[in-house]
Amino acid sequence: MRLEGALFPWRFRLVLVLLVGMAGALAWRIVDLHVFDHDFLKEQGDARSVRHIPIPAHRGLITDRNGEPLAVSTPVTTLWGNGKELQAARDRWSELAAALGQEPKGFAARLEQNAGREFMYLVRGLTPEQGQVVLDLKVPGVYAIEEFRRFYPAGEVAAHLVGFTDVDDRGREGIELAFDEWLAGVPGKRQVLKDRRGQLIKDVQVSQNAKAGKTLALSIDLRMQYLAHRELRNALVEFGAKAGSLVMVDVHTGEILAMVNQPTYNPNNRRNLQPAAMRNRAMIDVFEPGSPVKPFVVAMGLNSGKYRPDTVMDTRPGYMQVGRKTVRDVHNYGVLDVTGVIKKSSNIGVVRIALDLGGENLYSMLQQVGLGQDTGLGFPGERIGNLPNFRVWKPIETAVMSYGYGLSVTAVQLTHAYAVLGNDGASVPLSLMRLDQVPQSVQVLDPQVSAQVLQMLRAVVDEQGGTGSRARVPGYQVGGKTGTVHKVQEGGGYATDRYRSVFAGVAPISNPRIAAVVVIDEPSKGQYYGGLVAAPVFGKVMAGALRLMNVAPDDLPPVQTVATPAIQGGRG
Repeated sequence: MRLEGALFPWRFRLVLVLLVGMAGALAWRIVDLHVFDHDFLKEQGDARSVRHIPIPAHRGLITDRNGEPLAVSTPVTTLWGNGKELQAARDRWSELAAALGQEPKGFAARLEQNAGREFMYLVRGLTPEQGQVVLDLKVPGVYAIEEFRRFYPAGEVAAHLVGFTDVDDRGREGIELAFDEWLAGVPGKRQVLKDRRGQLIKDVQVSQNAKAGKTLALSIDLRMQYLAHRELRNALVEFGAKAGSLVMVDVHTGEILAMVNQPTYNPNNRRNLQPAAMRNRAMIDVFEPGSPVKPFVVAMGLNSGKYRPDTVMDTRPGYMQVGRKTVRDVHNYGVLDVTGVIKKSSNIGVVRIALDLGGENLYSMLQQVGLGQDTGLGFPGERIGNLPNFRVWKPIETAVMSYGYGLSVTAVQLTHAYAVLGNDGASVPLSLMRLDQVPQSVQVLDPQVSAQVLQMLRAVVDEQGGTGSRARVPGYQVGGKTGTVHKVQEGGGYATDRYRSVFAGVAPISNPRIAAVVVIDEPSKGQYYGGLVAAPVFGKVMAGALRLMNVAPDDLPPVQTVATPAIQGGRG
């Protein structure tokens, strides 16, 4: 070595310098990491051991207008497993399956299938007590996380309106979907330490608190909702109908007080859910309204000044020719005044008014009261129907539209139109939310005209010969219009044996508060007229709703006073 050092002194010195330099660099790096760049080591260490576990946010409460809960979130326990760790505890699989309420053979097959995964759901949505029973078994590889599950106290009664969430607590239907961001809240974060196998070592701290979702107060009154649900269901059973809808609106505020549909479903148990039962028919199904459009044709006539309630109209001989088509009444009603046209539901009467004033005026009237127009509710899947744009309508187009064919509407739109009549001709926007103040209105009808039409609608219900007598409410003046609509059949044309029964009305007539529409789809037990099928439902529901709203009766019989004879005093 001495000889080599002597022969090559520069090589020795070079190696020595390199070794000293490397030792110095290492020493400096150690000092730098521990003193000057301490955060680097901490970040690297944390990256291998510190984890952030999400803290689920409590979804906002949905209530009715009186604070009654319609959708609430309850804490649940979700159990998950580490497939690799569970492979080492095969002897306890049957015990775990029994505790989870699962079939042992299928459970074992699922664990085998996920043997290489570090995360798999075992079961979701257990109550905290059920989850703790499984955790107490201390099976290796079984862990728990906290979640929330949505529960719907009103069940099927408000299902179509409220909707539901999925297993991850995200809105999937109805209000839950439309206001998902408002209700969802913001998840938080919890900082924990885990080992390389993912096992929890220490719960360090909450790095971000969960922010609960906001509460949503709907416009519906749950008491009216239950009442409407019961009566609509009873009607479907009584008449063997396919489906039905009922909508009630506060005429002054535009708030929807009740909205029910049949068939319905239970959002708390969706295992055997049929897609058809999920449709909010009041907003999604469109139909030709039929005779309930006639009051607006008459309103157009009164508004023009060419007609008055007592204007005489000749409907003889019960039919009339319009182009190549024939318009018919059910009977030959002879000579009627305008009130009689509504009372008897004369097609010929309203056709004469519509043809006299023209299709453009008819289109304008129906558009202004909201038929075939966007309601602005923003409900998922809501349809706006179809009110054909006016061009130059043929006389027959104007004629059929005057008695409710050739256009399509939803039950909500039709209710809105009748609310205009009940609100002195002023249109206010509809709302599914509870309102603290009355919204701005737009005057679309002369108040005197709307009052005259309401009296005609009262004649339909209260006077002898009216088609809506079964909608009467004892103690209250009620007005409305019946409709019996032929349904369109496949291949075109109208079916002769399938109908939609409709009743639309307002109460009380002296000071209107509620507008409501009842639609019964395909009654099949021999009775299908709107006055026989839909009107009784309207009457029963309206009677209860007026009392729930503490509306004073306006049609009580006069009090009979009986004179009491004077008592003559006897002599003592």
